Amino acid sequence: MPRYALKIEYDGAPFVGWQRQANGLAVQQVLEEAIEKLTGQRDVRVQGAGRTDTGVHARGQVAHVTLEKDWPAHRLQAGLNFHLRPHPVVVLAAARVEEEFHARFSAMRRHYLYRILNRPAPPALDRGRVWHVPVALNAGIMHEAAQALVGRHDFTTFRASQCQAESPVKTLDAIAVERVGEEIHITCSARSFLHNQVRSMVGSLKLVGEGKWTAGDLRAALEACNRAACGPVAPPEGLYLMRVDYHPDPFAAAKTENGIAGGDARTPRT
Repeated sequence: MPRYALKIEYDGAPFVGWQRQANGLAVQQVLEEAIEKLTGQRDVRVQGAGRTDTGVHARGQVAHVTLEKDWPAHRLQAGLNFHLRPHPVVVLAAARVEEEFHARFSAMRRHYLYRILNRPAPPALDRGRVWHVPVALNAGIMHEAAQALVGRHDFTTFRASQCQAESPVKTLDAIAVERVGEEIHITCSARSFLHNQVRSMVGSLKLVGEGKWTAGDLRAALEACNRAACGPVAPPEGLYLMRVDYHPDPFAAAKTENGIAGGDARTPRT
């Protein structure tokens, strides 16, 4: 049966997260319901690249679904977007892929962005989409301190107590902190992350930025391998799953067909 990859954008505020749960509406659920309405296929299962938490957003989530019949990719995309309304979920691109493709296990790298609005006034237009920190933060010092997190480490300190990963050891490929106007952007890239790892690292870096922690304190927290050594966890509303990398890019051939740059969800500069 034909398999399709979907690139998805969503506002995480109304959802309990990506994964279906008994306690509320999930992004996975509304996608599966839209596919059933469009295709008539029952018991559809959509597999995502990342299980984003309650309130976390995505600009480049990737999922795959196996259907009973062939669909032109552009028709599948348009039909799903019609049936997804009024939920704040949009399919940015759709592409036919090999049966071996798996949105989660075939992923080479995941890229996250965390947005901190760093000004005295709270957000109006971006309420629920940024973490408002009114105290001035030093992005340069945060960036320098964050480099201690790069590489292969035991990230127990920055791991949620309910994390189900078999091992706390992960390799963080890159982390960068920069000021973009009134915002602080923290970008992280790795093949995979622990539950709450990015938000935990951001919360500790915020302490560095406001002068409550030094770079040495951050390194000591990492080396402690103890959840109690972590700073306060940053709230979910500032976190975005920006892009998931695959080789080959499943959306490369869909760029022209779908009329968009299907493989290019880059960090915003606004």
